[in-house]
Amino acid sequence: MAPTDFSGRPTSDEIPERHGRLPRPPSMFARSHRGGHNHGPGARGPAGHEPGGDGLREISLHSDLMAANDRHAQGIRSLLAMHGVFTANLMSSPGSGKTALLEATLAAAGAGLRLAVIEGDIETSADADRLAPFGIQVVQVNTAPFGGDCHLAAPLVAGAVRQLDLHELDVLIVENVGNLVCPAEFDIGEDAKVVLLSVTEGEDKPLKYPLMFHEATLALITKIDLVPYLDVDVDLIRTNIRRVNPALPVISLSSRSGEGLDGWFRWLDQQVAGKRVDPSADAAGAAGEAGEAGVRPAASGLPDIESPSAEDH
Repeated sequence: MAPTDFSGRPTSDEIPERHGRLPRPPSMFARSHRGGHNHGPGARGPAGHEPGGDGLREISLHSDLMAANDRHAQGIRSLLAMHGVFTANLMSSPGSGKTALLEATLAAAGAGLRLAVIEGDIETSADADRLAPFGIQVVQVNTAPFGGDCHLAAPLVAGAVRQLDLHELDVLIVENVGNLVCPAEFDIGEDAKVVLLSVTEGEDKPLKYPLMFHEATLALITKIDLVPYLDVDVDLIRTNIRRVNPALPVISLSSRSGEGLDGWFRWLDQQVAGKRVDPSADAAGAAGEAGEAGVRPAASGLPDIESPSAEDH
């Protein structure tokens, strides 16, 4: 199945000419993360100041932007719950093995697991193209049209969910943009956040980038087949993860050799089993919650999701 493209490219008259970075439509200006740093022109450090007539004028958009994101996320979560679809948000640095893990999962599961993937990247459909031969539903989301964001936000994920036939799914996995910081800050309607850390990245990363491991539901130490060739201490990686989040389950695995994949498969099976619901149960309640958040189950079975407004970006 060929991947569906959801780039959501704005028209040319919506994009101002800019130099030195990717163009951003007006709706993306002054984007702020939960951590307080701004991703928009005029940002001046954590406070987000810009010059005013008599000095500095403070912009306080952070709470409104994150609240809008969270409303979309709750709508996605309610809709997927109504369909009994378990959703995992895969997060890691670039090259930690997210797509390889998906390939190994699909190869092992075969037709026994009805799985779809939303692929998030700044550019290209390379990862979606790798998964397309498995015959699953794949939707590509590129953030370049929105300024090359380092993460997926809920409004973009909502647009991608709209492309899926949820009646034919047990699992939805969102492969987030490769970044060990920003994706952890955004709720995208997932049931679980899964962080991958490859042995090639070193033992100190959980301590340097603690938010990702603090927010995660599961941690995967990947590429352990490379350990004999590296000066790395896997036990120390695990210890440092637990220093940040003592209760976080940790699985060491290799998508290439297959070592440790059974633990990942068991965890995924448990999550899917816990998510299965009677399609008629609480349908009205879930539909009401989804509608309030801008996501409504359509008669065709595909979600009818309102286009993200400027303030929701």
